[in-house]
Amino acid sequence: MTRTALITGASSGLGAEYARQLAARGADLVLVARDRAALEELAEELRATGVAVEVIAADLVVPEQLAAVEARVADVDRPIEILVNNAGFGLPLAFEENDVEDEVRHLRLHVEVPLRLSHAAIRAMLDRGHGRILNIASVAGFIPRATYGACKGWLISFSRWADDRYAPRGVTVTAVCPGYTHTDFHHRMGLQRGEEGVPGPLWLDARDVVAASLRDAARGVAVSIPSLRYKVLAALARVVPPRLSARVGERGR
Repeated sequence: MTRTALITGASSGLGAEYARQLAARGADLVLVARDRAALEELAEELRATGVAVEVIAADLVVPEQLAAVEARVADVDRPIEILVNNAGFGLPLAFEENDVEDEVRHLRLHVEVPLRLSHAAIRAMLDRGHGRILNIASVAGFIPRATYGACKGWLISFSRWADDRYAPRGVTVTAVCPGYTHTDFHHRMGLQRGEEGVPGPLWLDARDVVAASLRDAARGVAVSIPSLRYKVLAALARVVPPRLSARVGERGR
């Protein structure tokens, strides 16, 4: 039976790259994002490769729209074999200056949404005895970096625990922890390329990040850091003084 993958935040960036690479592996797709026009454009491109593509336009912080996606994930008659929790956005690091409602929306999208979708997926996957979840976190989850790092830290911890608990029953969970990656993530924060304050060698290519993370997930790796340079940074973050790691977390915008 053909596998089906559901990807949130699929209209651009890493989400669109996951869609392309999973389609190249023969997976049918369910693409979720707010921008229906962008989703339909990507769906048309991918259908031309021979896979089936379903589009769900949804704002995942709206409870009714999130519930519809949860129901699709849990649908036993149209099983989701691979769930990619990728939807997200960034905020400025000046927490005290950010609108608190923006911070709450940020928290819900990065924590509540993957929690709910993972819950729906795991229950259905356990009944079948197999399935795979990729939670797109960040190396920011290993260092203090405002609420973004805090959210990603939760996602890493949850993924480690869930993989340990459910992998023996056929359901693997992988936290994907890229560093700075060339997508439109920073552009949506109002930054142009070169304005992020990050040296060139620290930037990763989205295709490499996705390919490495899919290989790790297939091997059952609980935490995937798709770059040697960021593996080293994450290891150092565990041993350097917290104040120093917080200064590292201030790099970039």
